[in-house]
Amino acid sequence: MKAMLFAAGLGTRLKPFTDAAPKALAVVGDKTLLELNIRYLHKAGIDEIIVNVHHFAGMIENFLDDNDGFGSNITISDETEQVLETGGGLKKAAYFFEGDQQFVVMNVDVLTNLDLPAMINAHRATASVATLAVMKRDSSRQLLFNNDMQLCGWRNKVTGEEKTAIAASETSEYAFSGIQILSNKIWQNEDFEGKFSLIDLYLNAAKTNKITGYNHTGDTFIDVGKPESIELARKMLTGV
Repeated sequence: MKAMLFAAGLGTRLKPFTDAAPKALAVVGDKTLLELNIRYLHKAGIDEIIVNVHHFAGMIENFLDDNDGFGSNITISDETEQVLETGGGLKKAAYFFEGDQQFVVMNVDVLTNLDLPAMINAHRATASVATLAVMKRDSSRQLLFNNDMQLCGWRNKVTGEEKTAIAASETSEYAFSGIQILSNKIWQNEDFEGKFSLIDLYLNAAKTNKITGYNHTGDTFIDVGKPESIELARKMLTGV
């Protein structure tokens, strides 16, 4: 199995660090986020990884070259001309997954002890086009699922904006963890182009396909998007 790490973001929440470096190279303890997640994927048996780059792209490429990809085979997807968001970034890298039945996609700035092999097995068992790791946690943006954990919609709790994919008499809110297992069928009947969000792709696909939530509430999870989160992540990794 192969994977993609999203590392092209500007990392504005991590300023001033990201004024001089990409967020993927933020250090937690003694390792960068990029190294930690390459090793996380490797532990799950995934060592063919494509990494998209935009902000300080050369620094990421040099870092990976200098460390021989930390034992994994790394391909770079260059978005230096324009950052394409999650959906556009994945579509640009779609060639990398040709011939693969399923693959993993995750954000470089999340750290978790989610059992990825178990999630992959669950994805295969449900024959879903996409399986999204979700949790019961505070977040301004929530995905909406029916009682069968099928994606029904999206809600911004701050603005009140809501997007509906399929009607449901009852839905539950879950926060997205930035980790997903995708089928190679995700692009069928989809005409998204350029810069777009994966969430919009999933909401559209959910109208005719199974987009399933994988509830891993109770696992350790940190969105390392703010300076104070780095210290929390360090404590998570070291237990100190």
